[in-house]
Amino acid sequence: MEVYRIVSEKFANKLQASGLANRWNKKGQMVIYAGSSRSLSTLELIAHRSGILLNHSYKVMIIRIQSEAGLIKEVKKEHLPTNWRSMDALASLQSVGSKWYQQKESLVLKVSSIIIPQEYNYVIHTEHPAFKSSVRLVGKEDFLFDQRIL
Repeated sequence: MEVYRIVSEKFANKLQASGLANRWNKKGQMVIYAGSSRSLSTLELIAHRSGILLNHSYKVMIIRIQSEAGLIKEVKKEHLPTNWRSMDALASLQSVGSKWYQQKESLVLKVSSIIIPQEYNYVIHTEHPAFKSSVRLVGKEDFLFDQRIL
């Protein structure tokens, strides 16, 4: 399976996590977020950034994940709180992701996108035992934002 992550060019040479808190993880938990498509990854980047620098160099990271049984756990929408798409649910979703992270339930947590719930984001656990053998950066592409979407 291939997933996509858009980053500043200086961060595009290796798979690394920042440890910053996000929707599905708490601070200090080393995960990488990626989208199921380049277009979803674009929308996610725009939604999570306070501003996109048009003269800044971005890259699309193409990440290959082995999709063997047990490496990917999906969080089903029916198991989420009714307000899961709102900021009010942040603590609840971080709790779900933090439990997954601490227990190393799987290498990847597959979650519905807040922006497009019919599409998926993938939270990759960089400290899972299978990370080094099952996740690879297989390509990088230049990425230019179309000014019309900003």
